[in-house]
Amino acid sequence: MRHTLPLAPQFYVTAPQPCPYLDGRLERKLFTALQGEQAEDLNDALSKQGFRRSQNVLYRPSCADCNACLSARIRVADFKPSKSQRRAAKKNDHMARRTRAPWATEEQYDLFRKYLDERHADGGMADMDVFEFAAMIEETPVKSRVIEYSVRSDDGRTRDLAAVCLTDVLDDGLSMVYSFYDPALRSNSLGTFAILDHIRLAQEAKLPYVYLGYWVPGSPKMEYKAKFAALEVYAGGQWVDLNDPETFDNRAHPLSNDPIAEQVAQIDLPGAQPVKKS
Repeated sequence: MRHTLPLAPQFYVTAPQPCPYLDGRLERKLFTALQGEQAEDLNDALSKQGFRRSQNVLYRPSCADCNACLSARIRVADFKPSKSQRRAAKKNDHMARRTRAPWATEEQYDLFRKYLDERHADGGMADMDVFEFAAMIEETPVKSRVIEYSVRSDDGRTRDLAAVCLTDVLDDGLSMVYSFYDPALRSNSLGTFAILDHIRLAQEAKLPYVYLGYWVPGSPKMEYKAKFAALEVYAGGQWVDLNDPETFDNRAHPLSNDPIAEQVAQIDLPGAQPVKKS
């Protein structure tokens, strides 16, 4: 099914398929291609409206009877780490950070395979080969970076890649597209550490937000995101503070979600007049 606007780009919707986060539910995504000279402007604009990037596609959940997937971001200026997050930062103060162009390496892929086999062996990415991995890293039409974290030895040299994050640089923040880490170092809370380091990077670059992807209430895989202070979620067409995660109902009345064509019509595109929300 295809829906178009008078202005490019064109938007599409996927067929319903089993939800990877909540058992017994179906997911459906609204998506558009990310390409051409306006790719960065489109990525910036749609990221502010709950979309996420996967290679050269921007997508947002558009499920018929569920509102569980909520795009989440941290307000950098207001963030204060919890005690456990401070412990995670201290536990990893021996890590060395390296920022690279989006180019895949065998070392990254080896770590990626370890991570999937240990943490997501039954997930949708479990069968990704080295070529698909390279595409995930390298097929980006926007400003992206690969941020690597390695264990730093006492003499200052680094060894063994510990964590990797594919990150987009938006006009208002850093978007953590995909992260993975060495499962043998799970006790180091490397996922938390990577987010804390991105907050630090955003502060240094004077960017107001760190985008974390989707928070899904009721999904154990996504619970960690709600533990970060100054967290906002995109709900009802606007960013709102996540003060109490328990207040979010992850189901929706069948009449509460707009038809796909209306959802598309309400999207603010770069260079277009903003759509007034009724």
